Amino acid sequence: MPPSTLTVLPPRRPPSSTTPPAHHVNTPPSSFQNPWPSYNHTTGLQAVKTRWFSPKNFVPIPRDRSQLVRVRIPDFGQAKDGLKATWIGHASFLVETTAAEGAQRGIRILLDPVWSERVGPYGMVGPIRFTPPPCKIEEIPEVDAVLISHDHYDHLDSDTLKKVNAKQNGKLRFFCGLGVKVTLIGLGIGIKAEQVTELDWWDGIKLDVEGVGSADLICTPSQHRSGRAPWNFEKTLWCSWVVREVVSELVDTRGDIRAVKKLFFAGDTGYCSVHSDTELSYHSAPHAPCPAFADIGELYGPFDLSLLPIGCYSPRTFMSAVHASPDDSIAIHKELKSKKSIGMHYGTFRGSISEQYEPVTEPPQRCREVAEKEGLQWGIEVGLCDIGETVVV
Repeated sequence: MPPSTLTVLPPRRPPSSTTPPAHHVNTPPSSFQNPWPSYNHTTGLQAVKTRWFSPKNFVPIPRDRSQLVRVRIPDFGQAKDGLKATWIGHASFLVETTAAEGAQRGIRILLDPVWSERVGPYGMVGPIRFTPPPCKIEEIPEVDAVLISHDHYDHLDSDTLKKVNAKQNGKLRFFCGLGVKVTLIGLGIGIKAEQVTELDWWDGIKLDVEGVGSADLICTPSQHRSGRAPWNFEKTLWCSWVVREVVSELVDTRGDIRAVKKLFFAGDTGYCSVHSDTELSYHSAPHAPCPAFADIGELYGPFDLSLLPIGCYSPRTFMSAVHASPDDSIAIHKELKSKKSIGMHYGTFRGSISEQYEPVTEPPQRCREVAEKEGLQWGIEVGLCDIGETVVV
């Protein structure tokens, strides 16, 4: 793997930013919070009541695979030029920036990689994959970096990270939110401190890979939670990511690199909190939706490609604050000023609570219904892809 270097980018923050940051609890931060009225905190007791004592709408996973997400053998867009994103399933993607002139490839980045059959502590409990990954870890091309949105088991999978790191002989960079570095090192999977870079919301790093090119990686907000055990909930920071190609050192009046393509990865996020399980739209929320996405759109948009969650959003009274419905994601697409958005975070795992309420076929169907209702061109402005398919912009 070619050597790489990091350069801190000048921060770009929205006018609403404060010092200290509103999402920090204490200074320096001992934990983190969602600083917006759009978030409604739920407790462990509410989770138990919702899972075991609320009316259910359980629909089994269809046995006919034609009703589920298609899986294809990936080619990772090898014969295509442009910014590429290959869906591995759930929230996992392999992204490759446009190859610079004279380079054989672009910067390759894994987003929240998960190949495991089960996501949970020690692989013993937790949701089970019902759609297989499109390939083995050994079959993916050489990568330069891994971006982690937060430390929940379905986004930070120790077995996958161990195998990816070993495949690269430990010569791999990891980027994550504040506090996640201790988790990555403490997993005992061979990741060393010098491999991991932590960022706060709105911080950015320029990654230069010798002989390949450069990419800006900017840590941006999301509305979610964190924690791998009850005693460390919200001790680590959750985030979304902006990936910006660097193909010219010339900048425009806003400070953007000229002639770039930009990708937004939402990770896992909610958009608003609603008070009715029958209401999928943010229009019934008692407060305005999360303002972070409009801020991201203003500071870094328009985006050429956005990867947005559309599944595991029911029941709404419990999930809406942390998991976006298709309606929410269509609104996020607009606020990001995204030219094209692809749905993710569905079709692979069923959440232990949402599986009791949400048919696995519902998210993609509703996504298309809402997009077309909003006047968006399906497959052009908003769409879906097969697992293993590469979207190129």
